[in-house]
Amino acid sequence: MPNNIRIHPDPALIDRIDRAILAYLQHDARMTNKELAAKVGLAPSSCLARVRRLEQTGALLGYHAEVDPRVYGVTLEAFIAIRLEKHARPASAAFERHLGTLAEVRGVFHVAGANDYLVHVAVRDAEHLREFALSAFATRQEVAHMETSLIFSHRRNPRFGAGQ
Repeated sequence: MPNNIRIHPDPALIDRIDRAILAYLQHDARMTNKELAAKVGLAPSSCLARVRRLEQTGALLGYHAEVDPRVYGVTLEAFIAIRLEKHARPASAAFERHLGTLAEVRGVFHVAGANDYLVHVAVRDAEHLREFALSAFATRQEVAHMETSLIFSHRRNPRFGAGQ
């Protein structure tokens, strides 16, 4: 699992045009620079320079294609809440390295509260979930407790950040 610690851009340095660029790209990351420039009222060269600056400062983290998990035979997703035995950096680091090796893991959230991690997993079916949880987590010495919650549905918010 890559180290996701980064220096975040100062929100005060993101102006209304930058926010518009981010909103349009969140809605359609395949938009051409020329289309984007027209929508935000900039020359294409100025728009491209802003997009590159947003990428370089970490404001724009990347682009991705969202794939229906069913094409991989995935019919079940869940969050597995994990509580570690010890709250020590070596245990967390070892656990995070382990998570990075698991193809079923779609996302990892290091959280505060009763649990230490929420792990989003995608599996073929209930039997796969059971076997995965037992082999990937129950056998780990760092893990003190795990609890599974099935995900019935999920929807991304394409307008995230638009009103902030």
